[in-house]
Amino acid sequence: MIDLNATGAGLEGYGLLQAQLESLLADERDFIANAAQFSAFLYHQLDDLNWAGFYLNRNEELVLGPFQGQIACVRIPFGRGVCGAAAASRQTQRVEDVHAFAGHIACDSASNSELVVPLIKDGRLIGVLDLDSPSIGRFSEQDQQGVEALAAIFLRLSDC
Repeated sequence: MIDLNATGAGLEGYGLLQAQLESLLADERDFIANAAQFSAFLYHQLDDLNWAGFYLNRNEELVLGPFQGQIACVRIPFGRGVCGAAAASRQTQRVEDVHAFAGHIACDSASNSELVVPLIKDGRLIGVLDLDSPSIGRFSEQDQQGVEALAAIFLRLSDC
């Protein structure tokens, strides 16, 4: 595990994760296989997470995809909760305290902060990548930039 909180490790550490992810996904194009690998990769490489995974766009509703962590909500309407807000706005949502987020869906009561990156390929919303942490304020701007870069690699190397 790379300590991304160490002095100076932030974006440099994400650079190393990008190289590792490129290597991990290099020989496979299947979306589900890569999503499963990517969620396990994030769950084990980023510290202080209690959930890492995907919700996939199915007719303007998010449906649970590959993930690591506790059991999760299966369906999330666009516009509802942090994941639904990311899907509806097509903008990354970085929430320091999910309990202060209007309409938050508590799939796991241990989650206190969340980072959700919309997955957009060729103008289509494929779904969202969702990271949860038990710590309030877990995700920094550097985390957001780093995870967005990792998500871009995933989308480039996966058929969707």
